[in-house]
Amino acid sequence: MLSFPKPASGARWNDRLKQGLARTRELLNRDLSELLRSARIDAAFYDELETTLLAADVGVAVTQLLLVKLRRANCHAPDELRTVLRDALLELLLPAAVPLDISAQRPFVMMMAGVNGAGKTTSIGKIAHYYQQAGKSVLLAAGDTFRAAAREQLEAWGKRNSVAVIAQQSGDAAAVIFDAINAARARNIDLVLADTAGRLPTQFHLMEEIKKVKRVIAKALPGAPHEVMLVLDANTGQNAVNQVQTFDAALGLTGITLTKLDGTAKGGVVTAIAHMRSSATLHQPIPLRFIGVGEGINDLRPFNAKEFVDALLG
Repeated sequence: MLSFPKPASGARWNDRLKQGLARTRELLNRDLSELLRSARIDAAFYDELETTLLAADVGVAVTQLLLVKLRRANCHAPDELRTVLRDALLELLLPAAVPLDISAQRPFVMMMAGVNGAGKTTSIGKIAHYYQQAGKSVLLAAGDTFRAAAREQLEAWGKRNSVAVIAQQSGDAAAVIFDAINAARARNIDLVLADTAGRLPTQFHLMEEIKKVKRVIAKALPGAPHEVMLVLDANTGQNAVNQVQTFDAALGLTGITLTKLDGTAKGGVVTAIAHMRSSATLHQPIPLRFIGVGEGINDLRPFNAKEFVDALLG
């Protein structure tokens, strides 16, 4: 069984998660409570429930899936319906709750990708801290050579965590990350976190550039990158699903980090992401590795399906 560090206080993390999902939970519980006060759980009830789930950015496909399960359960009481909904959400999210094991490779290379402003560089700093708490040595690669002050931001995180940062005053991302991997091998580092520039999926030349970065990483260390992590901003709602599809097609994603859940009522997008690569194929969902619910260094933690559903429904 994999062993991962826990927050300084499990109760504190659960509290932060509940606070972070407060806006989504309030939306769901307010509308659900009003619906459950109705005299009958009938067709009109399910129509209203569909609207509520869509408002929470659960997405059309997942909403239909949940409604089918609820109708099949033939619930007659509000408490019964809540239980079925909770169980259905948990069943949906559990396959995506796969912890990341970095022990199989040394160095383990994690390549980070995402659009501008998703919280990629900040997530790198927090993930570095998380694995340091597990006793792992970490090295950061400042591969975002486009954004002004990106290198300085990553170096600030490196200083905060007492972690070395490989950077260049100029040059392309592939060269920086290539140097970082060689440095990690020489220093016997456990984990390399490689930053890349934010880019929109519609920017064809930049998507081609990040494909090149991945190829160069493989040349520097056969089999790497061992994790291709997409960082998503929860505030983008269903647009996050489109980002996953495009980056996955370009890079072959192996993990997702979802940030800024504390600032949105669109927390239901987690279920839409988990439903991708659904039962229509034999593929497993892209693992949701980390979720972020605040600005603190400990406010980004591994995704736990039960904790999430408990915080979502209250």
